[in-house]
Amino acid sequence: MEFLYEYGLFLAKAVTLVVAIAVVVAIVVSSAVKPKAEKGELHLSDLSDELSSLKHHLNAELLDKKAFKQYEKQQKAAEKAKAKETDDNVSRVFVMDFKGGIEAAEVASLRREISAVLAVANSHDEVVVNVESGGGMVHGYGLAASQLERFRAANIPLTVCVDKVAASGGYMMACVANKIVAAPFAIIGSIGVVAQLPNFNRLLRKHDIDYEQHTAGEFKRTITMFGENTEEGREKFREELEETHHLFKDFVGRYRPELAIDKVATGEHWYGQQALDLGLIDQIGTSDDLLMSLANERQVFKVQYQIKKKLADKIGHGASVLLHACIDTLTSRNRAV
Repeated sequence: MEFLYEYGLFLAKAVTLVVAIAVVVAIVVSSAVKPKAEKGELHLSDLSDELSSLKHHLNAELLDKKAFKQYEKQQKAAEKAKAKETDDNVSRVFVMDFKGGIEAAEVASLRREISAVLAVANSHDEVVVNVESGGGMVHGYGLAASQLERFRAANIPLTVCVDKVAASGGYMMACVANKIVAAPFAIIGSIGVVAQLPNFNRLLRKHDIDYEQHTAGEFKRTITMFGENTEEGREKFREELEETHHLFKDFVGRYRPELAIDKVATGEHWYGQQALDLGLIDQIGTSDDLLMSLANERQVFKVQYQIKKKLADKIGHGASVLLHACIDTLTSRNRAV
């Protein structure tokens, strides 16, 4: 009986493993054979209503009956005044979040959110975008900044809030705004360009491994990870970096002409108060403070386009979160603020 029990347990484990492998293979094959366009849903939530409900609940608990009745009368009067406003005179605020990674892949959702807002916005409306990014690929963040430019082109006031970081590509996005609001210790700036990669050529030669690379065009490939780099290739690569830096500086200068661009475009970053003194931002504050003040007078809506994730993406995201959590735990002792 003990043998049968062990055998049954082994068989169950084997079947589970085979089924798991089969599911993973099926997901991979399905993704490769039948690529589908990303699908998602647009969500709209009334932040003004949420804040009003919270305020109402707290006042109900804190005020005495007489004061609470007076408060309710004031609220009803304010609601009647809003109801009399015509659709053409209604002033709304649309809020979006952009938390960008290295490739700025989040622009896929941002562009849909912007298109949706532009379809209904009028000249009385305003847009607030909460940006959180340390930068990344030039083309990805260039596209993200171009998406924000659509509001400027439509003459819709744009405010960018930075609670944590808007550096490099993140600042490229932020500088498009009519107004930049940043928290006191938010990281701002890093107007520069960086590129780095290892070279394994000496390691390959040590082990008698040949590497061939064929190109058409003198500078089709300037530096490489596996071949022997030349000084001409390095010089051309540095030239390309300088050209990108000049484009970055010109872009920032176009939207913030009052900046001493050569002083701030050194690749350095600054905290909020320093950035205010340098003219990189316009106001010190958090996104919460700004939205609460806006909600007192106007209707504030949160706009969010959520792309439906495939099972493989969810598994990969879960693994990534677990890995980052482990790294954070291991390195937390060496961190300082």
